[in-house]
Amino acid sequence: MEFIQKSIHMDQMKCAASAQVTLEDDINITDAKPDVYQLVMEQGQVDIEEVRAVEDHVHVKGTLKFQVLYISDEEVRCPACMEGMLSFSESVFMNGVSASDNVQVKPVLEDLSVGMINSRKLSVQALVDLSLCVEVVEECQTAVGFEGDENVEMQKKILQALNLVISKKDIFRVREELELPNGLPNIFSLLWQSCELKNISWRILDEKMTLQGELSLFFIYEGEGEERPVIWHEATIPVSGSVECQGMREGMLENIRCRIGHKEIEVKADTDGEERKIALDLVLDLDMKLYEDIQTDMITDMYGVTKEVEAVRQRGRCKQLVMKNTGKQKVNGKFKVAAGLPGIQQLCGSFGEIQMGSTEPCPEGVKIDGAVQVKSIYTTTDPEIPYYCIKGAIPFSYTLEMPAADSSCIYEVEPSLEQLAVSMLDGSEVDAKATLSFAGLCCRVHAEDMVTDVKIAPLDPEKLANLPGIVAYIVKDGDSLWNIGKKYYVPVARMREMNDLGDRDVKAGDKLLVVKGY
Repeated sequence: MEFIQKSIHMDQMKCAASAQVTLEDDINITDAKPDVYQLVMEQGQVDIEEVRAVEDHVHVKGTLKFQVLYISDEEVRCPACMEGMLSFSESVFMNGVSASDNVQVKPVLEDLSVGMINSRKLSVQALVDLSLCVEVVEECQTAVGFEGDENVEMQKKILQALNLVISKKDIFRVREELELPNGLPNIFSLLWQSCELKNISWRILDEKMTLQGELSLFFIYEGEGEERPVIWHEATIPVSGSVECQGMREGMLENIRCRIGHKEIEVKADTDGEERKIALDLVLDLDMKLYEDIQTDMITDMYGVTKEVEAVRQRGRCKQLVMKNTGKQKVNGKFKVAAGLPGIQQLCGSFGEIQMGSTEPCPEGVKIDGAVQVKSIYTTTDPEIPYYCIKGAIPFSYTLEMPAADSSCIYEVEPSLEQLAVSMLDGSEVDAKATLSFAGLCCRVHAEDMVTDVKIAPLDPEKLANLPGIVAYIVKDGDSLWNIGKKYYVPVARMREMNDLGDRDVKAGDKLLVVKGY
């Protein structure tokens, strides 16, 4: 007799840890850059370069790459950009991690502030949150059938499980070109650029997945000509394509995280040899998990009719899907220019970032708190400071509906900023409106004894001799055809046929005729 078994794979957290890294340094303005008159805005990105695990500790090395937009201290005040980087090396205590583990590190730039020490030196301070985890794949096997000549009765039930089919990292390369609209001067040099990924959606197909979304690009440049005019421009670039993935099948449940990794933005000449194109070369880092939500008939008990059959069980665990859901929330807020700073003449470009706070289960689902950090570059009414930036935060509290979620569930929430619109109310105040999107996956770990093997032995002759050939049996509370058949070594189907039961169940007080034989 040989079992037919079903393997179910479950991803689970082996261990996790978090740490905060404080970065602080004084950065000199490079010789090729003009002196600083007024700081305007800063932006940064954290890249993890090395992760090395030892017993109960993880060593993380990374780099904060930052850009600072400022007004130059020259006769004609113009925007200028300073780029730099700060490296860090951190040892994080992580209970249970070993040298062979694959540790995943997610960095979040919690805060970045740049101060002016003098016209040639800046003070850069940053706070980086590191979330570390080790995920392992646990396999459990359960019997779903058997092959053999033995006369064996099987009891089955439906097991629902989320089977992890694919867990991998990949990249998607974006190469796009943007040509300046007619009427704008040629590009002499890029002064500042910002690129954000928005509205990404996925479609799972056989052996591949497709993605669609858009890139929001904003840049300030110095135009060609005697006066070297400063021009700003923003554009939305559609992104689409596919990623090949062996084993992927249509209908799979996806859990995909995406972020911009490597990024290059440069000026290129058009067909006439004029510098009028912006070339983007981006690498999107993909962290992909794909599941099948399966239902399988698992064997829960067995007994033999002509032999002694004992099921061997082992505790098994699998992940079950509670709910996958998405939700949107619109938020808005108003910000004022601080006293003493130049007023708003025209808004140029606006940028937003979601900072997550707490994520907790509640009776209606998952309660999410956080804030949208908004920055807007604007032209001013002050020729001494022609550009400046207004900043503000819009707090939000949103409940993603998942009625079956509770404290025993495992849930993941991925936020994204779908839309951001900032409008000028007057020379000192703006109104910001944003649309937030939340994708949530809620699962529960289910554990139970699963049949993994069977022991078969001849029936005890004495026990066999004591079994009656025919029994008039009165059903008691808690009885079922299964346990009656198991007691007398009689097939359930035979009892149904002998007692004309059809598909109905028995109840206390019913009279059954139990006849030995198969």
